[in-house]
Amino acid sequence: MVFDVSVATTWILFLALFPISFFWLRRSWRIVVNRDFSEVAVKRGESPPDPEKFAPYEMAINLIAGTVIVCVIVAVVVGVWDYSVWSAVAGSTIWCKFFASFALSRHAHASWGKSKG
Repeated sequence: MVFDVSVATTWILFLALFPISFFWLRRSWRIVVNRDFSEVAVKRGESPPDPEKFAPYEMAINLIAGTVIVCVIVAVVVGVWDYSVWSAVAGSTIWCKFFASFALSRHAHASWGKSKG
């Protein structure tokens, strides 16, 4: 194995999975166990008017994404998946989690039917 750019990016992606999964699973834990809704559907640093309403969705998004990333880590360490498979699963999971959290935050901050005047 020759150390080149592709090997370096592979290692960077793999090592980045550890803190990513930790933060997402910790966020789920905070919502479920600690009842901390400070990071639920945050938009521009502000929580929505009723963060407890959106907490189950945020918890589910983080729990599912964190669990998938942990499964990817285990599959790579055990040697079950090829690079193309685990990088595709990890990348898709990361992007889907970002899009789902973004959509939830926008939905939580929407002012449906409220006048601005």
